[in-house]
Amino acid sequence: MIFFMAFTLYLIPNVLSDNTYSEVLPQQIRNAVVRIRHFFVEDVKAARRFLIRMRHPVPLHELFFHELNEHTPVQEIPSFLPFLTTGDTGLLSEAGMPAVADPGAALIRLAHENGIRVTPLVGPSSIPLALMASGMNGQSFAFNGYLPVKKNERIRRIQQLEQRAEKEGQTQIFIETPYRNMQMLEDLLSACQPDSLLCIASELTSANEFIATRRIRQWKQQLPDLNRKPAVFLLHRDSRPPKMRGRQKKYFA
Repeated sequence: MIFFMAFTLYLIPNVLSDNTYSEVLPQQIRNAVVRIRHFFVEDVKAARRFLIRMRHPVPLHELFFHELNEHTPVQEIPSFLPFLTTGDTGLLSEAGMPAVADPGAALIRLAHENGIRVTPLVGPSSIPLALMASGMNGQSFAFNGYLPVKKNERIRRIQQLEQRAEKEGQTQIFIETPYRNMQMLEDLLSACQPDSLLCIASELTSANEFIATRRIRQWKQQLPDLNRKPAVFLLHRDSRPPKMRGRQKKYFA
């Protein structure tokens, strides 16, 4: 039997774009953050900037930062348990939501296994924001993370996702490292059927936010500049008969 402790691991979202702290982060986040002394973070420097923005009342040199990122060996995770039991702690994302296309799931499992309450806080996440704005199926969707780096494997995977989108009517969502975005876009345009729908959502919540859903043949006429810009890609194919699709022709002709 697991006995639940009075301690809480807070899952703390971060902004997707600088200078949007007051616009997208609710007061609930600061209320939790100011009580925390131990933070599990992807990058200490970025975490310090965040806490300055949150006006943490304790000097930064008196807080404790434990790095947890894609380079953290899984076998190291249990060593974090003593810190989880010293009081309320926080898992802070570098951008967006912790453990959603982000490190941290193993730490959250450790908390559950040891009776530590886990509390997710409300904040921005590029994946649901892109889905909301895409006009694609929000009842059935799959997030596929990063696609293969090698071109041939990536194209094969894109074709698999397109087939799944058509067969199941499911929106397929994926991301890419910003400096490889244009390669991803080129492969999407060459691998997908001309009438497949592709949504590109870039620099979400920023002043330069770009969101557009078009058919592959339309994207070929004019490519957006996605180089080194955070972006989410969403792929969908109409599985309805042509007569039903005609109702949306004026939008996605």
